[in-house]
Amino acid sequence: MPRSGFVQFRLCGAPHNRKGIDGLVALVRDAGSDPFDGALYVFRAKRADRIKIVWWDGSGVCLYCWPRIGHHRVQMNPTQLMALVDGMDWKRVRTVAVKPPEIVG
Repeated sequence: MPRSGFVQFRLCGAPHNRKGIDGLVALVRDAGSDPFDGALYVFRAKRADRIKIVWWDGSGVCLYCWPRIGHHRVQMNPTQLMALVDGMDWKRVRTVAVKPPEIVG
């Protein structure tokens, strides 16, 4: 997770599926962004069936490719995504619905 305590997600377009860390970092730089600023740079496949996420964790650049070919569509909320990035089992993370107040003022 970025050191600032908040996360920035930046959709960067559809890279060639064979690009690795170096190629994706180069794409981030070519777009005028700093790949070492702590933001998560999300690359979506043209068919929208896969993503690659590149981020600087303070000690190195991380690359996460998901899902593997053959997996079904998966939806996750921001809390689950942060659990995934932190190396936790994102499927076990549950969010609690917050009821809005009934009386205001």
